[in-house]
Amino acid sequence: MSKVYDIIKKKDGMIFSVKPQDTIRHTLKLMAEMNVGAVLILEGGRIIGIFSERDFARHSAKGQVRIEDALVKDMMTTSIVSVSSSQTTEECMSLMTSKRIRHLPVIDNEKLIGLISIGDVVKQVIEDQKFSITQLERYVSGDSYN
Repeated sequence: MSKVYDIIKKKDGMIFSVKPQDTIRHTLKLMAEMNVGAVLILEGGRIIGIFSERDFARHSAKGQVRIEDALVKDMMTTSIVSVSSSQTTEECMSLMTSKRIRHLPVIDNEKLIGLISIGDVVKQVIEDQKFSITQLERYVSGDSYN
């Protein structure tokens, strides 16, 4: 059973963030350039929010949004759900499903070490399942593990 740490290792510690006073335009541009669906909002090295494509879509649907003027702090989600690197991918999937969220900051000892997405979690679960299937096939067929 994989842990969040296994996902973080593969991501090389990449964390994309902006400041609360950054514009939506700047934030969306960063997200597009880095091909990510969410960024963390940091102030003084502390997470104060998260901004995702979903946040932008919801706010945009409410009325006209001028991305040049609007600030990310006005559209970010402030209720943050996080996990530790020792939690299992299954725990993350359950948490994401029950809370209806797509991104989880990873915090160990009060230090931000990464951000994982539902895509990262699903990919890891699929890899784990493929490995288990291969091991079972080898066992059933009598193949040696050496």
